[in-house]
Amino acid sequence: MNMDTNHSNWMQSNTEQILTFSLNNEEFGVNILMVNEIREWSNITTIPGIANYVKGVLHLRGNIVPIIDLREKFGLEPIPYGPTTVVILLNISSGEEQSVIGIVVDAVSDTHAVDNNEIREKPTVGGFIDVEYIEGLVEVDERLVLLLDVNKLLTEGQLNELKAAI
Repeated sequence: MNMDTNHSNWMQSNTEQILTFSLNNEEFGVNILMVNEIREWSNITTIPGIANYVKGVLHLRGNIVPIIDLREKFGLEPIPYGPTTVVILLNISSGEEQSVIGIVVDAVSDTHAVDNNEIREKPTVGGFIDVEYIEGLVEVDERLVLLLDVNKLLTEGQLNELKAAI
C-alpha cells in the first residue's frame, strides 16, 4: 500500500465548513476559511467621495480595512444597524493580491458542514442580488442558503479605487 496516496485521500475532504448569515431575511453562506473574524458593529472612519455601499474603514492590527454594507451593495433598502448587526472580516484575493474587507450583515446565523456534492449550481437569473456574486446554493436545515463568492464582491478596479482613497 502506498502511504502517500492513502494520506492524500484522507486530506481531501468532500465537505466544507460555511458560516451562514442573514441579509434581508435571506440566508447566505461563505466558506469559513475566508473568514478572518466576526466583530460587533462599531463606529468606523468614513471616507468622503467613495461608493455609497462603502461605509468607511476600520483600523485593524496595523491594516486599514474597507467596510462594505452588503444591503447597499446589493441595492437593498438600508436599515438602521441594531444589536445583531455584525461585520464579517473576509480574506479575499484579487489577482495576485490578498486583502481583507469587512461586510456588514444583519446577523450571523451559524456554522455548518456542507457536503460538496449537495451544492447546486448558481441560478441563471437572480432575485434581489446579481448572480455574479453567487457561487452556488445549498440546503441547510431545510433552508436554502446562497453561497457567496467573496472574491467577486469587489472588482480589482473597485479595490484599487478604495486603496487609493484610503
